[in-house]
Amino acid sequence: MASAKSQKSMDTLYIIIPAYNEEENIRQVIEDWYPVIEKHHANQQSRLVIIDDGSKDNTYKIVKDCASSRPLLQAVTKKNSGHGPTILDGYHYALIHGADYIFQTDSDGQTLPGEFEEFWTQRNHYDLVIGNRKGRQDGSSRIFVTKTLKLVLRLCFGVTVQDANTPFRLMKAETLKKCIDLIPDGFNLPNVLIPVIYLKQNCSVKYIPITFRPRQGGTNSINLKKITKIGIHAVRDFRTINKTISASAPHNKK
Repeated sequence: MASAKSQKSMDTLYIIIPAYNEEENIRQVIEDWYPVIEKHHANQQSRLVIIDDGSKDNTYKIVKDCASSRPLLQAVTKKNSGHGPTILDGYHYALIHGADYIFQTDSDGQTLPGEFEEFWTQRNHYDLVIGNRKGRQDGSSRIFVTKTLKLVLRLCFGVTVQDANTPFRLMKAETLKKCIDLIPDGFNLPNVLIPVIYLKQNCSVKYIPITFRPRQGGTNSINLKKITKIGIHAVRDFRTINKTISASAPHNKK
């Protein structure tokens, strides 16, 4: 019988990173995160998955070039659909390919791989371990959006989420598999809905403070105007989504 230590080392990890027009950052992001997937390779079954969202630059070519010498790196490309739907596609990809744990971060270099290990040590204790961006360095307008989102979620769903949209989260695949169908296909803010769904489903959620640096290169494809537009559209959908989530909550099941 395998020891508890050896069994834990067999947990398959999929790191999902969406990318759009990130040719300035993507090579460094791969160099930063590939050692993490090598460390937690689970008999070479874990994967670092970069999902190119129909980039117009050389992002996908760079990822493919990097993958030629990195067997645990998977290059995926798709038609452009936006950051949120690409993340959702990535989660489905990881579930289909047998991930035990799914970690998501972004391709702009704002997060630190060195902070991953604390999340990994908590994986057996929580369904979702999510970063709480303290001392953010990405601008006051984005901090304002996050605080506004926290209030909106409280009003729409009746739950308090410290930092709903953090691109630094580790999820148990078995829990995500049960909850992911509550997220509408193509929804622009799946990462916002996930902690909301988990809280309403009485799943266990842990917040850990993380560093959040300025974008390390290139231009952010999601500006404040686009964020506002996405947010307004999402709020319109929240009432309908809340009915679906609430109907599936444990206390409403017979």
